[in-house]
Amino acid sequence: NKAAGMEMGLVREFVAQNNTSQIKHVIQILSQEFALSQHPHSRKGGLIGLAACSIALGKDSGLYLKELIEPVLTCFNDADSRLRYYACEALYNIVKVARGSVLPHFNVLFDGLSKLAADPDPNVKSGSELLDRLLKDIVTESNQFDLVGFIPLLRERIYSNNQYARQFIISWILVLESVPDINLLDYLPEILDGLFQILGDNSKEIRKMCEVALGEFLKEIKKNPPSVKFAEMANILVIHCQAADDLIQLTAMCWMREFIQLAGRVMLPYSSGILTAVLPCLSYDDRKKNIKEVANVCNQSLMKLVIPEDDEMDEAKQATAPPAEPASEEPVPEPEAASGGESKVTACGTGSGEELFTSCSERIQVTLNLDGIVQVLDCHLHDTSIGMMTRIAVLKWLYHLYIKTPRKMFRHTDSLFPILLRTLSDESDEVILKDLEVLAEIASSPAGQTEGHGPSETADPRPGQVELHIPGRNSQLSASGAKGLECSPSTPTMNSYFYKFMINLLKRFSSERKLLETRGAFIIRQLCLLLNAENIFHSMADILLREEDLKFASTMVHTLNTILLTSSELFQLRNQLKDLRTPESRNLFCCLYRSWCHNPVTTVSLCFLTQNYKHAYDLIQKFGDLEVTVDFLTEVDKLVQLIECPIFTYLRLQLLDMKNNPYLIKALYGLLMLLPQSSAFQLLSHRLQCVPNPELMQSASSASNIDYTELLQHFDKVQHKHLEARHQRAGRAEQLERRGVL
Repeated sequence: NKAAGMEMGLVREFVAQNNTSQIKHVIQILSQEFALSQHPHSRKGGLIGLAACSIALGKDSGLYLKELIEPVLTCFNDADSRLRYYACEALYNIVKVARGSVLPHFNVLFDGLSKLAADPDPNVKSGSELLDRLLKDIVTESNQFDLVGFIPLLRERIYSNNQYARQFIISWILVLESVPDINLLDYLPEILDGLFQILGDNSKEIRKMCEVALGEFLKEIKKNPPSVKFAEMANILVIHCQAADDLIQLTAMCWMREFIQLAGRVMLPYSSGILTAVLPCLSYDDRKKNIKEVANVCNQSLMKLVIPEDDEMDEAKQATAPPAEPASEEPVPEPEAASGGESKVTACGTGSGEELFTSCSERIQVTLNLDGIVQVLDCHLHDTSIGMMTRIAVLKWLYHLYIKTPRKMFRHTDSLFPILLRTLSDESDEVILKDLEVLAEIASSPAGQTEGHGPSETADPRPGQVELHIPGRNSQLSASGAKGLECSPSTPTMNSYFYKFMINLLKRFSSERKLLETRGAFIIRQLCLLLNAENIFHSMADILLREEDLKFASTMVHTLNTILLTSSELFQLRNQLKDLRTPESRNLFCCLYRSWCHNPVTTVSLCFLTQNYKHAYDLIQKFGDLEVTVDFLTEVDKLVQLIECPIFTYLRLQLLDMKNNPYLIKALYGLLMLLPQSSAFQLLSHRLQCVPNPELMQSASSASNIDYTELLQHFDKVQHKHLEARHQRAGRAEQLERRGVL
């Protein structure tokens, strides 16, 4: 202390004399010969002397700060904890005297303090905390802080894994955030990743401090979106939205929600990354309910950013863009593929994505990275482990993209088509419904029209294919996309994918019989709602006409017939077939009839539906030549039950008019004669007993424009094929049985 007092006296004299060389000489001796000495006592004395010098210098200490601070900071690394404490005390006195003059040396002070923050000695930690508070006060009250020079050091130190160092860093970020003259938001992209990593710290206190810091940043972002570098932080959020830590994931997802809503279309180039992070969260259970809800908002908000203009944007840009570099001074946001997403596009304002796009379109041209989005959606659809809500969201996205950007989406249809067909086997009805919506949009969108080609040329053409009835509609695609030309849902445009869809759907039913049994009717009924029912039945009948697997053809025809006769969705089509008054209805009947011949009982039911009673009677007469199996009698039984249903009310009423409907009664008696005396026999017998006067059952001529002779010949031909097929199957079974015996 005596030595310190002497040094202070000397220094004061030199200050009074303005003798800078002597002052520097004293500081140099204290530094080199004492503070940096090999002997602990000398080092202690040197530290006290340097602090005394600073006090003696007063306001003039700012001229010698480098010489005063450096030896003290060196002692921060001393092995002796007492000397580290004295170093803290000395630096505290130096800083207290110099105040704002120390700011040019802030980085070295911060660096030294960040190391002491993790010091194992409690006294040293306590001393460093006092110094830290003093330095924070100086920074808060000053307007000379060099933020640009400090950011690289902060960016480096923010990745420390030490709890105390992290706490020190966060405390400084909170201080800098609170200073009005310091705009830390400009440099947020450089420290955001580190902040999210600190948010996962094991210490609750540090996590809470980090939450507060991030919350303050988010408040600033909401207050002043135009100055925020949204694009530079997009990929950082994408990474942390996939974090295993719930707090990190929820916080990042909340930030992502705000970014999408504030920045709008600026976020579009990062859509594939955002979807990669968001989609799996949609299937979270109640344990992660908060994350799921925020992810859902992110997903919905991002979807709204895709607009019909995105379908035209590439072509428009190519047409208008000069061959040289873009003249716009505004940088264009890079897609996710760019390293780290280092784009410096900022949002132009607040509000919805569409508002922002229209108000800033001259400044920012955002390109929708559709290829990346489709790749992510396709990948999630292939992943069998993903939850139901995620699969539904993926299908909603695909449907939305086909509506908003049909031209671009049809470039991906060939690759998407197989997985969309496989998704029809999903265990969830909701998923299947969404999947059917996508497939129906693909099959009916004008963007799927192949110029100069009919459906058959692009979808497995077959010789003699019956032409599909395609309702008249202008297929010219409007600028606003597929939905630019609205029409009745019952008469959509059938494009080149429609027939391909029908072929592949039937192939799927053929290879996956369980799907046909459990979901076949459900799928076909929904398609009849989404597309034109006549086209669906017409095309399926045409395809089944050439089906080589006769057993499947029979089963499929039975399924289609049941749907046709019983489903409310087919009411209009049934009415169309009931009278066969128009050429179109007669054409449809003939098309259905040829395939319905794969199943004799369904053929009769089709004749009942279309009031072809004479022909029905002729067919039943031929049943005597068929192989009557248990399955055959079961189907006759079901037909009798069907006749008693509301769908055939008109048929039962026609029994009253025997004069004009004798063949109806004959056909019903024919069915009665086929049946064994079962409950169905009793039911039909009782019905026929209600007919007023059987004596009136006499032949009446039937007038029609249909060649029923040719239809009967076709029926015989098909039944002959089925008989041969059954004999072949029986022969193979017998051979296998013999081999087994041998």
